[in-house]
Amino acid sequence: MQGFDVLWLPGTDHAGIATQNVVEKKLHAEGLDRHKLGRKNFIERVWKWKEESGGAIINQLKRLGASCDWSREQFTMSHELSTAVREVFVQLYEEGLIYRDERLINWCPRCLTALSDIEVEHEETLGKLYYIRYPLADVGTDFKSVPSFLTVATTRPETMFGDTAVAVHPDDKRYKKYIGKEIEFESLIGRVKLKVIGDSAVDPEFGTGVVKVTPSHDFNDFEMGKRHNLPMRQVIGFDGRLTSLTGKYKGLKVAEARRIVSEDLKKEGLLEKIDERYTHTVATCYKCGRVLEPLPLEQWFVKVKPLADAALNAIKKGEIKFIPKRFEKTASTWLENFHDWNISRQLVWGIRIPAWKCKDCSKWTVTEGMVPEQCPNCKSKELVQDTDTFDTWFSSGQWPYATLLSQSRISNFQLPISNEDINISQDFKKFYPTSVMETGYDILPWWVVRMIMLGIYETGKVPFKTVYLHGLVRDQKGKKMSKSRGNVINPIDMAEKYSADAVRMALIFGASAGNDLSLSEDKIRGMRNFTNKIWNIARFIDLKRETRNPKLEIRNNLTIEQLSNLATTQTDKEMIKLVEELVKRTTKHIEKFELNLAAEGLYEFMWHEFADKYIENVKGRLDKDSYIIVNTLYLILLRLLHPFMPFITEEIFGKFSGNNSLLITEKWPKAE
Repeated sequence: MQGFDVLWLPGTDHAGIATQNVVEKKLHAEGLDRHKLGRKNFIERVWKWKEESGGAIINQLKRLGASCDWSREQFTMSHELSTAVREVFVQLYEEGLIYRDERLINWCPRCLTALSDIEVEHEETLGKLYYIRYPLADVGTDFKSVPSFLTVATTRPETMFGDTAVAVHPDDKRYKKYIGKEIEFESLIGRVKLKVIGDSAVDPEFGTGVVKVTPSHDFNDFEMGKRHNLPMRQVIGFDGRLTSLTGKYKGLKVAEARRIVSEDLKKEGLLEKIDERYTHTVATCYKCGRVLEPLPLEQWFVKVKPLADAALNAIKKGEIKFIPKRFEKTASTWLENFHDWNISRQLVWGIRIPAWKCKDCSKWTVTEGMVPEQCPNCKSKELVQDTDTFDTWFSSGQWPYATLLSQSRISNFQLPISNEDINISQDFKKFYPTSVMETGYDILPWWVVRMIMLGIYETGKVPFKTVYLHGLVRDQKGKKMSKSRGNVINPIDMAEKYSADAVRMALIFGASAGNDLSLSEDKIRGMRNFTNKIWNIARFIDLKRETRNPKLEIRNNLTIEQLSNLATTQTDKEMIKLVEELVKRTTKHIEKFELNLAAEGLYEFMWHEFADKYIENVKGRLDKDSYIIVNTLYLILLRLLHPFMPFITEEIFGKFSGNNSLLITEKWPKAE
């Protein structure tokens, strides 16, 4: 409407874990599972489900009036985008920015995959704190007046079989003398020897100030283990059951093992006490709700510092503007503290990692395109492709440039992009860097930050100039919407009941950037009443035209100055002036991304100033000129309202404009 050539490119992510879960549930109902089907058949089933149900999001966007170019719809697992993602992986690997290592990851024993941090939900829960006595091997003559054991506080007694040290804070006066001593006792599965270490990560205020160190099953312990060169003992398997290293407890699920181990410790006199009301935070899977296990696993990692530094530099130079501005600090903090990024996922549904391991020499071959015939290292032909797929954030992180380039077959040229390559894609040349990235603040570090890193790395330019972050939609009491609470509002149901325009206005009304929004059916119903008001104004103007002069010329292209010349009454002149001020104010609000203020101002003006006051005033005095003024002012208001309520404004404009043009292509009103 302002004369710009605009592209809003629609598309969807393949949502690896969520989609795989849905299809697996369907298979379970049929008495099948993906292991019985095999990888190839399972992927075929997922593609079939995607074709049948995958358009739901796109259809919702269409129903709510998103003005995308639907002919350019993209999907992260299309051939072109998948190729782009694999090419970037190979490029990062060849430049030494991707490596393979064994680290601790968030593992879901139900979904059988590692999870990214955003897929982890942290729930505060009431649990138990177990105080376990770890006998000292030799207290010596200097320790006659002290206990012969150290009491360790832990929420997880079942992992004690994976302990490789006991730790205290090095400055804790209570335990300083024990650092370097040994713990030795007959445990539930045999004799145990552990060293007492000092580490500043230990919180002296937690429990007794003494903690057990289990590097294979706790993120803090893993880092502590690296600092002190401690061995790793994995005593919980990827199936969520205790391993053979736990002796008689092998095969027990974690919760059951915790109960039995604590009972056995009590029998052996090693359990000092249990705090029955200990509140702590538990990590759970965002999809299935299962408690997650920190487990060691060899994965592919991105060395993020060079990428993060470039992104941080672009933000500091002001190449990207954040709205609200406070999120600039959030993004910068994440980039400054970004750990290397695990991009491996143990999922079938996703873009498979193009890496092959040699059975003979265990070396990896990374390549995109032709499957390697032999190992470059030992010439063996026994190569097996990694079964893992990419983290979906790795593929969606490449969205801004990959989607624009894919229009011209991205596989035809090499990444990174040179100046010569830019001519290959007119879309890329025309629209990259993109203008605005809009998303929820909750995925700023997971998606936006990754897009900035990968975009700069691949193109040398930021992927977007402005990041607009909206809040989360909550229920009328401010609670998070969830099916279990029964407080979910389905926008499509509401659109069918009250109109899409009412839903749109209810979502933007009161929704300041970066702040959560409370939504209720009453609020949507109230906006439906506003659509009725807009429609009734149209009926009044149309009725007056029919009764006064059916052939009356309707001119919708008059400027505010021309309207002023037609005005003969003070009321008309004042209304023209008020509309001019509204045009200025609304335009300014939208340009500053104060979308809620623009919507609220239009609502108040159209309902109270225009309908309740002005229309009531002119009802009995409409001549030709005053009718043109009323009609033209109304069309200006429809233009201003169109971005917020496209359906009703387009419908009325088509009846009132006097031509067959679409409102979305009409000129935006300008104040004189």
